Amino acid sequence: MGDWGFLSSLLDKVQSHSTVIGKIWMSVLFIFRILVLGAGAESVWGDEQSNLVCNTLQPGCENVCYDWKFPISHIRFWVMQIIFVSTPTLVYLGHAFLVIHKENKLREKIKRQRDNKMLKMPKYTDDKGHVRIRGNLLGSYLTQLFFKIILELAFIVGQYYLYGFVMIPEFACSKKPCPYTVECFMSRPTEKTIFIIFMLVVACVSLLLNVIEVFYLVCTRVRCRSGKRRVPNTTSAENPATLSSPWQTRLGAEDPLKQNKLNMQYESGQSISVSLDSAKEDKQLLQDH
Repeated sequence: MGDWGFLSSLLDKVQSHSTVIGKIWMSVLFIFRILVLGAGAESVWGDEQSNLVCNTLQPGCENVCYDWKFPISHIRFWVMQIIFVSTPTLVYLGHAFLVIHKENKLREKIKRQRDNKMLKMPKYTDDKGHVRIRGNLLGSYLTQLFFKIILELAFIVGQYYLYGFVMIPEFACSKKPCPYTVECFMSRPTEKTIFIIFMLVVACVSLLLNVIEVFYLVCTRVRCRSGKRRVPNTTSAENPATLSSPWQTRLGAEDPLKQNKLNMQYESGQSISVSLDSAKEDKQLLQDH
C-alpha cells in the first residue's frame, strides 16, 4: 500500500478548522483506519490469492474463482473508502483556506487605510487566524458532512453485497476453465473476519460521529438565533431609540446622537402643543363666564 503521509498532512490541517466532534472523527480516521490498515491488515491479506487452494489441477481455475468471489480485494476496497470519505473534508479545507486568504488581504487593506468605514470587517476569522464556522463556511461544512454520511453508508452497504461481513472458509466455484464444480479454501478466515468486523465497527463509529456533528451544528445555530431574538431593545447612547416612520425616513443612516436629540425635540414639541391646547380651553371658559 502506498504512503499515507500526504493525505495525513492535508487532513491534519483540517483539525484547526473543525469542531470538537470533527477532531474526534479525524483521530478515529488516523488511528483506527489508516494506521491499522497500513500496519496490520495488509500483512493479513498479503497471501489472499496465492494461498487460495482449490481441489483441481486445472490451470487458471484458482485465479478465475478468486476473481469471481472477490471482484476487489478488501484492502483496496478500504483504501478507496478512506479516500472517498476524506475527499469532502479536503474540499472544505480548500474553501476554508480561500476564506482565510481573502480575510487576511482584507485586514491588510484595513491597516493601510485610516478611514475604513467603507470596508467590511472580517467575518469568518479572528486576529489569530482561528476560523469561525458561520455563514457560507457553515453551509460548506454541513455539505461535506452530508456527503461523508452518504459515502459511508454507500461503502458499508457495498461491502455487505460484495463480500458480507464474515469471511467464509470455503466456497464452491464452477466458472470456466474449471472442469467441474470445485471447492476452494481460504487462508486464515477467522483472522480476516476479525479485521472485517473491526473495520465495519470503525466505519459505523465514523458515520455516527458525522450524524452527531450535524445535529450539534444545527442545534447550536438555532440556539444562537433564539438568543438574539430574546435580547431586550433598550435605549441608550450606544443603542438609541428608533423614531416613527416619517422621522426614520428623514434620518436615514445619520449619527445615533442626532437621532436621540430629535427624539427629545419631538417629545418637547408634543408637550408644548398640549400646554397650548389647555391654555386655549381656559381662555374659552373665561369668555363664556
